[in-house]
Amino acid sequence: MRVMAIDYGEVRTGLCVSDLTGTLPGEAWVIEEWNAQRLAKRIALESAARSVSTLVLGLPRNMDGSEGPRAEKSRTLAQLLRDAGAPDVVLWDERRTTVDAHRILHDNGKREIRHKKTIDAVAASLILEAYLGSKQK
Repeated sequence: MRVMAIDYGEVRTGLCVSDLTGTLPGEAWVIEEWNAQRLAKRIALESAARSVSTLVLGLPRNMDGSEGPRAEKSRTLAQLLRDAGAPDVVLWDERRTTVDAHRILHDNGKREIRHKKTIDAVAASLILEAYLGSKQK
C-alpha cells in the first residue's frame, strides 16, 4: 500500500512516495508543470507506475484555519486527479510545511538554497510523514 504526497505549487509540485508498506517516506522529487490538467495527468501516471493506492494532496490553510484561493486550487487539482484516473485523493492540512522545509534545510547546512526544487520535495516529504504518522496512532 504505497502513498504519495503532493505539495502543489504554481510552477513546481513536490512529490514523495512511501515505501511498499506505507510506513516511511521514500523517494521525493519535483515535477515542473504550471498547467493543472497536464499536472494531474502526470501525477496519475507517476502514481500508477509506483502502484500508489492513496494520494495525499496538501491543502493550504491560513494559520487561523480558514481557506484562501490556494486551497481552492488544491481542491480543483484533487478533482482533476480523480478525473485523470488517479487513486483515492485525500486533502491534508499542509500549514507550515514550506516553512519547516526551509528550517530543516537551513539547520542541515543549506544556507543558500539555490534550487527551490529541494524545498518542494522536502515539503512533500513532510506532508507524507504527517499523514503516515496519523495512520499509525
